[in-house]
Amino acid sequence: MDKEFIANESIRLDKFLANNLNETRNQIEQLIKKGFVVVENKKNAKSGLKLQVGQKIFVTLPEITKKAPLKVDFKIEIVYEDDYILVIDKPSGVIVHGAPSVKEATLVDWLKLKNISLSTISGEERHGIVHRLDKGTSGLMVVAKTNEAHVALSRQLENKTMGRLYLALIDLPLKDNITINRPIGRNPHNRLKQGIVEHGKSAKTKFLKLIQSNNNKFELISAKLFTGRTHQIRVHLESLNRHILGDSLYGFKGNLDKIARVNLHAYNLYFTHPISKKDMSFCVELPNDMQEFCKNNFDMEIINEKINTKYLIDSFDSFNQWL
Repeated sequence: MDKEFIANESIRLDKFLANNLNETRNQIEQLIKKGFVVVENKKNAKSGLKLQVGQKIFVTLPEITKKAPLKVDFKIEIVYEDDYILVIDKPSGVIVHGAPSVKEATLVDWLKLKNISLSTISGEERHGIVHRLDKGTSGLMVVAKTNEAHVALSRQLENKTMGRLYLALIDLPLKDNITINRPIGRNPHNRLKQGIVEHGKSAKTKFLKLIQSNNNKFELISAKLFTGRTHQIRVHLESLNRHILGDSLYGFKGNLDKIARVNLHAYNLYFTHPISKKDMSFCVELPNDMQEFCKNNFDMEIINEKINTKYLIDSFDSFNQWL
């Protein structure tokens, strides 16, 4: 479908099209980048082009091929909801958002199926998504329902005022509490993996020892993220020759018949409400599979003491001298 417009004011091209096409700025930018926008018969227009009054703009809207709706066969627990945000407990096995290689329903599909209002500034496949969890990771996520909330929450991620505490079961106890501050990028030898790469993106994780198993082979630890790189906790543990139970991609060699997924859980999430500015903190207990492993291999009385949110936060705060 072709559309023609005439500029009636001096304005940026992307802003003019966003006003006239009722599309998001992200979608407009993609139209311009892919050559679907022509200004006065000149292709290769730029988003920031300053239009002059009377200039003609031609837009070719590509045909949209509607995908058959994917079957959503999972349930999501809503931990908290208001007009601006949604806090959910994502189960293991659910992908957060779509990608060309994704052929199954995602968290975003579930959100849209429930007719939940979502922010749009991250693009069609990532509506509402402020931060993500790996497919195998379970636990807490905050979803933005408005663009205003999305911007405010993203800012908190950047300035580290949003806190994320994880629990993980690993195959060999840590020698001590430790901070890993090493850059992460695509593994040059395996595109499915990330790795410690000299010119990668900065990444910082703190690891806190909690309790060793009854046979001293395993350990329950907590991890605090200061950045949000893909597979960050898993990569930093691999650099210590430690691996999360079930994480065969990063070197776990145990019995995968008994451990069906990566035993990593986003346990605690705290941030400032983007609108009311109220401090908020949420916690969800370990999922059934991790709880069962802990009951069979650890002293649960000690675990319950150690995974108290206040204990975890105080313990991390007391180690501010970690490198």
